[in-house]
Amino acid sequence: MMPAMVFALPGNEAMAESLARALDAELGLMETRSFPDGETYLRIASNPAGRSVALICTLHRPDDKFLRLAFAAETIKQMDASSVGLVAPYLSYMRQDRRFAPGEALTSATFARILSPLIDWLVTVDPHLHRYQSLGEIYTIPAYSLHAAPLLAGWIRTHVRDPLLIGPDVESEQWVSEVATSVGAPHQVLRKTRRGDRNVDIEVPDLRSFSDRTPVLIDDIVSTGRTMVETAHRLAGQGLCAPVCIAVHALFSEAAFQELNATASTVVTTNSVPHSSNGIDVTGLIVKALRSLR
Repeated sequence: MMPAMVFALPGNEAMAESLARALDAELGLMETRSFPDGETYLRIASNPAGRSVALICTLHRPDDKFLRLAFAAETIKQMDASSVGLVAPYLSYMRQDRRFAPGEALTSATFARILSPLIDWLVTVDPHLHRYQSLGEIYTIPAYSLHAAPLLAGWIRTHVRDPLLIGPDVESEQWVSEVATSVGAPHQVLRKTRRGDRNVDIEVPDLRSFSDRTPVLIDDIVSTGRTMVETAHRLAGQGLCAPVCIAVHALFSEAAFQELNATASTVVTTNSVPHSSNGIDVTGLIVKALRSLR
């Protein structure tokens, strides 16, 4: 059922307002603050009884956000909403999709088991589905995964002349090739070996035959930015110009954006995570999905 009320968790007000306006839904009021001891106070100040509700909460830095989200979802259910769903343009805890070392927490599955009972449905954009075929493998509720590739392709067609699309690793091949086909441009895929959270080895093929093109590095998530920065240096060594860097989710850590921005000609991301680099709007994508909910 399409949401009749939209509530924004802190930091998601702009997205919630846009969605409510596009859906002709009521923008609900929520009051939340922290007590002096750090615990959360939360009050739902609009009546959701008998109405379908969408909570808007992008989940970057989730450890600071999850309890507020849980309190809001549970309270709205207790106030007799007909349904409570979550729009999380960025969905956290999807990277740890296997145990790489004995004793590691399989956080993707655990997070899904915790979140699923709190909500009735989930809508997200380009979750990190490298080893899962779908969100349904770990979520027990209807979970809809939207794809930003057409939006990225549209931005590239408008803003980049003679692009060469470059994906970060072999796992990105299908995604990058989809964007490249839509743009009508060639593409290449790198080989990446991750040595740690901030240490990656990049193998860049010989791209000197593409020196007349503008390299466009695309990825689903940019966090430390090391892959893009290292690739930019390797491309410069082959005589290519500074790349355009595009990512769906802007999770920039520490000074990552400043370093990448100094290396690239342009850095652009979607507004799935609010950031100064946002230049591609996913609101329409989400609106279309919410209108189709039954």
